[in-house]
Amino acid sequence: MMKITILTLFPEMFEPLKRSIIGRAAESGKLDISIVNIRDYTEDKRHFKCDDYPFGGGAGMVMMPQPIASAIEAVDPAHEARRIFMSPKGATFTQAKAFELSACGHILLLCGHYEGVDQRVIDMLIDEEISIGDYVLTGGELPAMVVCDAVARYVDGVLSDGSLVDESFADNLLEYPQYTRPAVFRGIGVPEVLLSGDHGKVAKWRREESLKLTKKLRPDLLKEDE
Repeated sequence: MMKITILTLFPEMFEPLKRSIIGRAAESGKLDISIVNIRDYTEDKRHFKCDDYPFGGGAGMVMMPQPIASAIEAVDPAHEARRIFMSPKGATFTQAKAFELSACGHILLLCGHYEGVDQRVIDMLIDEEISIGDYVLTGGELPAMVVCDAVARYVDGVLSDGSLVDESFADNLLEYPQYTRPAVFRGIGVPEVLLSGDHGKVAKWRREESLKLTKKLRPDLLKEDE
């Protein structure tokens, strides 16, 4: 069973993980997703304060190291999890990274907020930083959900057999176009090869379409020998 622990100041934001495929996987015991409220670990039990003004001045607030450190050490005392800070400064998240993390068994995702997190807790307790793109969000919660969803798909039994084989980014190609009933919609028909029943021809058509789409939309993905 894959274990994913998410540390956040706003646990209510993770309700979507209880729905659809990810929610069903958790209910059936294939995934263990724990949402941890960082405020529960602050030493300020009166105001549950977890942020303060940055040294040196500047706009906004910075998350304090103590609540984060206490939370991480409470949920992962032996450092068995791969500890990840969701940060725009991190390495860009990819399908290959999702596959890599799915083999970890336990990942811990720290969600920053406000202007960031005290660097000392990152240096002491975090294994790597991951970004989902070159833009800045109000917090790490949405990126954490993206990583959680992408990683969970590789856990045995979460998706049906074969669902991961021909999807986008498999073999550095975008996925081929998909069609379903009706065979003709508003005068546009499904490609005849898909109705032929010839699996060899279908496979060839899909490969060609994947190459065509990748060359058009993401030529950077193509290998030199393609």
